[in-house]
Amino acid sequence: MALLLLLLPGCGRAAGSELAFVQEPGDTVAVWEHPLVLPCQVEGEPPVSISWQRDGLALANDSGATLMPDGSLHLAALPSRWSLLSSAHEYHCVTQNRYGRLVSRRARVQLASLSHFHQHPESVEVERGGVARFQCLIQGVPEPSISWEHSGTALNTANHRITLLPSGILHITSVSQADVGTYCCVARNMASTRHSQDAQLTLSVGPPRLLQEPEILSGPQNLTLTVHQTAVLECIATGHPRPLVSWSHLDGRSIGVEGIQVLGTRNLMISDVSVQHSGVYVCAANRPGTHVRRTAQGVLLVQAPPEFVQWPQSLSKPPGSSAIFTCVAQGVPEPHLVWLKNGKVLSPGDNIRLTHNNRYSCLTTPHWPLAMVCPPTHPGRPPPPTCNTHYLNLKNPHLSTNPQQVTFYFQQFPLPPGGSALTSPLQVMPPHSLLL
Repeated sequence: MALLLLLLPGCGRAAGSELAFVQEPGDTVAVWEHPLVLPCQVEGEPPVSISWQRDGLALANDSGATLMPDGSLHLAALPSRWSLLSSAHEYHCVTQNRYGRLVSRRARVQLASLSHFHQHPESVEVERGGVARFQCLIQGVPEPSISWEHSGTALNTANHRITLLPSGILHITSVSQADVGTYCCVARNMASTRHSQDAQLTLSVGPPRLLQEPEILSGPQNLTLTVHQTAVLECIATGHPRPLVSWSHLDGRSIGVEGIQVLGTRNLMISDVSVQHSGVYVCAANRPGTHVRRTAQGVLLVQAPPEFVQWPQSLSKPPGSSAIFTCVAQGVPEPHLVWLKNGKVLSPGDNIRLTHNNRYSCLTTPHWPLAMVCPPTHPGRPPPPTCNTHYLNLKNPHLSTNPQQVTFYFQQFPLPPGGSALTSPLQVMPPHSLLL
């Protein structure tokens, strides 16, 4: 079966340049019956070849994909049966020239979808002047936007008594007769639009209570977010007289004011969150003039994607000498570093040592150039874009394309084939070490 392969005669750099990505594919959402283009542009000494893989397998010419002149992949209108196999696929491009072979980041292509409602809003009975809360839950790709209808008409959220949280939760304060009726949750994204079942808002009968203990109807939920996202910590409380709502950190730290906004009845919104915003947040409802209070708390965990602090640098070494590549990354949680050699994950078997401080050392005399990359990843999460690629070239004009003799050294003594009693096989040691 023929495979998609493109040979580029020139890639924008002068002869003798190394191979590098100019643009890599990124995560995206596809829609039924709509075409999609995944970019892959490289530069380096020609000739340069580009091919594509889906879910780790080479794409065939009959896969409905077309390789464009610049190396990008054109996916024809996606048929409905695509979703029957999987709602998501991973694509990456592979490029190669005489310097080595590079593999791009894996781009996750998800099919736009909108589920049925997992939770419909529930009817509530509220005292006049009280607080009503409605919630609906639905999942979709991309994340659906939520709006509400009141008795068949779009709800006016500009009313100061009405608060629509970014999560779609609806708060109505100082409830009056005008708020009585049916409420419907409307979810929309590029795949579809869905309406929830109706929920009724009614006023309770009987005289209002003159004294009621503070009660938190809904407190903050545990949240795990990524830096620069927005955190909304909910706190809705009732009581007579109306309780005073305040926020604090469990450890006593000041919450601060920068990027902090109060929504509606003292809901806390933190824009552009950072790792420093992580912690336990406490919502307190106090009866005015007394020490009577009720509290609820939630944990906010902010994660940071991996980023490089120090990149490996290209080297030129004579055969038999040592080469050391250094790669340092940071993130929350701590990134896991993986080294690639010519596009393939580096595995035990060469004279390699990977130390705990992320320094990569190689003691070998290979006969071909090596392209080294070290993309940091978080366990269980999609890999980020790879770092810049760096090369190890050997200074030996007599080397040819034919295999050369490879000799390994231990403490300046050559090792016989198969090792010796002084050495042991490579062992993988946590967190990311290979030991001789």
